[in-house]
Amino acid sequence: MALAPNVYDAEPIPEAARAEIDRMLQSGDLFRYTAPENAPVTLLEREFAALLGSKYALAVSSCSAALFLSLKALGLPRDARVLIPGFTFAAVPSSVLHADCVPVLCEVGENYRIDIADFTARLDTVQAVIISHMRGHTSDMDAIMALCAARNIPVIEDAAHSLGTTWGGHNIGTIGQIGCFSFQSYKLVNAGEGGIMVSDDADLIARAVIMSGAYEHNWAKHLTAPDAALEAAFARAQNQLPLYNLRLNNLSAAIIRPQLAEVARRVRDGRANHDYVAARINTSPWMQVPEKLPREERAPDSIQFNLEGMTEDDTRAFAQAAADRGIKVQVFGLSTDNARAFWNWQFLPGAAPVLPKTRAMLMRACDTRLPARLTRPDLDLIADALVLAAEDVMGRSRAYGT
Repeated sequence: MALAPNVYDAEPIPEAARAEIDRMLQSGDLFRYTAPENAPVTLLEREFAALLGSKYALAVSSCSAALFLSLKALGLPRDARVLIPGFTFAAVPSSVLHADCVPVLCEVGENYRIDIADFTARLDTVQAVIISHMRGHTSDMDAIMALCAARNIPVIEDAAHSLGTTWGGHNIGTIGQIGCFSFQSYKLVNAGEGGIMVSDDADLIARAVIMSGAYEHNWAKHLTAPDAALEAAFARAQNQLPLYNLRLNNLSAAIIRPQLAEVARRVRDGRANHDYVAARINTSPWMQVPEKLPREERAPDSIQFNLEGMTEDDTRAFAQAAADRGIKVQVFGLSTDNARAFWNWQFLPGAAPVLPKTRAMLMRACDTRLPARLTRPDLDLIADALVLAAEDVMGRSRAYGT
């Protein structure tokens, strides 16, 4: 039997990063504000904003930090209610709590996207919204933005998994007031840790810059081109806001910058890999990969699929059968203490959320890593292992439609 591919190692850091890293190791120049201009973090922000088509970008220590700063930059009152999907990572409700706000969860459907009816029913009770494009699956952003605009509710996009995804030709992360991205190791661009936020709103980005740790007048180093609106926003926020010191360092920026040129290729290859494996496992009566929405173009680095007609015991047996064939399958609702299962967020205030649709989905939704660097033989091995694992548990004879 062929060995299963290693799906956890990231791609090598491009050679172009080495000279800059060596220079910084020699100089010790790791702090973003040491240089008066053109520090690696400053250059990263400029290049990332250009890549996304945004006016401004702010690099920070993590996507969680970006979400937290986004909420603080909105100036929400203490205990403001923030609507989030019931299917997201625990860092999202955590960022809401850190910002002195209250998470409000809404239902997510079998296709991993926000249930618009439930979202709408809860919208009049909240002051802000975070849309998590969880595992890169985009909810109906046209409907969401129209509903929120009608109520003057700001939208933050948690695009940690969605760099390179588009909705109606617009980059995910640029549709709401603020978009937040991750550079953690399992994301499309890898710095081990790190995050970045983008916005076209000068006041929001100025407030976030100062709170990120631009003490005294270091915010002036973010004025890389004449921008009267941004300069005025900085002047208004000077000394008005607490400092949380969530800055990115120059070494991380040097690792990230040369990877930006690889984004388009990684998106192309990741999408092709995903769609190839999806077509293979959709031939099984026991597995189903939800279709993308019509206006969505995905940038996946993993694949999610729902198990069909399996009991909980069958589902556990399937995951074990796949593991025996060398392929790790995470069932969101059954993996012990999974941080994406909302009932494990016991730090939430008040009674446990009741989200029957989301719970039912999570009990049969599976996740398997599928990085862009995999080869066609790797993909065949993964697809075969998944199909055969289902047959190991359920047999091969079930007729379609029964």
